[in-house]
Amino acid sequence: MTTITNDIHYIGVNDHNIDLFEGQYIVENGMAYNSYVIKDEKIAVMDTVDRHFGQEWLQNLKQVLGDSTPDYLIVQHMEPDHSANIEVFAQAYPGAVICASAAAFNMMKQFFGTDYADRRMIVKEGDTLSLGAHTLHFVAAPMVHWPEVIVTYDSHDKVLFSADGFGKFGALDVEEDWACEARRYYFGIVGKYGMQVQNLLKKAAALDIQTICPLHGPVLKENLEYYVNLYQTWSSYGVESEGVMIAYASIYGHTQAAAELLAEKLTAKGCPKVVVADLAREDMAECVEDAFRYGRLVLASVTYNTEIFPCMREFINDLCERGYQKRTIALIENGSWAPNAAKVMRAKLENCKEITFAEPVVTVRSALTEENKAQLDALAEELMK
Repeated sequence: MTTITNDIHYIGVNDHNIDLFEGQYIVENGMAYNSYVIKDEKIAVMDTVDRHFGQEWLQNLKQVLGDSTPDYLIVQHMEPDHSANIEVFAQAYPGAVICASAAAFNMMKQFFGTDYADRRMIVKEGDTLSLGAHTLHFVAAPMVHWPEVIVTYDSHDKVLFSADGFGKFGALDVEEDWACEARRYYFGIVGKYGMQVQNLLKKAAALDIQTICPLHGPVLKENLEYYVNLYQTWSSYGVESEGVMIAYASIYGHTQAAAELLAEKLTAKGCPKVVVADLAREDMAECVEDAFRYGRLVLASVTYNTEIFPCMREFINDLCERGYQKRTIALIENGSWAPNAAKVMRAKLENCKEITFAEPVVTVRSALTEENKAQLDALAEELMK
């Protein structure tokens, strides 16, 4: 097992059998379910793992413990990919105390039929637990991204156990860019709760943190400012990268042609980054990630049954559900007899905060005309301002 500090050890598992995380997110490189052990005068285990890996996890735990037994199980988050083996642990170690928030114990009753009233320790914001040299400080993190969440700070080794915060998709035995999969993870799963993440970051700013141990993804030890700054940007809905994302929904290729021509014009005018996404074919979570990454978004859709194409509807719904805001949006529509897509798209987005709609709205009637090409040139100029 991996040693994180002299007293803190990693006992998590990699999952390469999973195809969809939470039943919807494509994870080609699998997932990691992280768990940790703090060995001191008292021994604390930090969270469990997904139900499919209970025996592997227990073996990892025993390998670290040797002849010792744990005194505490700290439950930071009750989502089943982390909590499924609480009952397995409770049976294996009947003398251990289970430590969690009051809301977490209510969920344990729902998941396992018991709230462990005879062996539980309810903790709240500001509570501490001494293990000997190590003192654990509990910080409430409601709605990051479930209501029962706590995170835990070890003041001895200056380690923040951050629950799902600073997590990412991907197993730990696969090398990949952290930001890409952490961004997709954040906006897919946590993105709606920016204010709550901001509140947690304010609390974390008061701590001397040298290591971050999340429940998914790698342990973070170097250049922590980079990761924290990304979370500051993401949770405040700021623009991470300069550029334009163009998301289109096309049937016979004419709306696609408009989107691609606009991309060419933007590139020719010096746009630092242009991302073009075919919503019908690309991973929707990747598309959502890019929409939040860049400051300008172009939506191009055919008119379909007097409304918009289904994949465009899904995309816009995903953005709105996750609190999309502080962006400039341009609209391109196509319709052979009653173009209506721009009106529908705008109506769906008008309740988003601090949205600016760029002009002109480009209306294609079946296929691009010279007038449309001139409008796209004007739109490119507007998006470059």
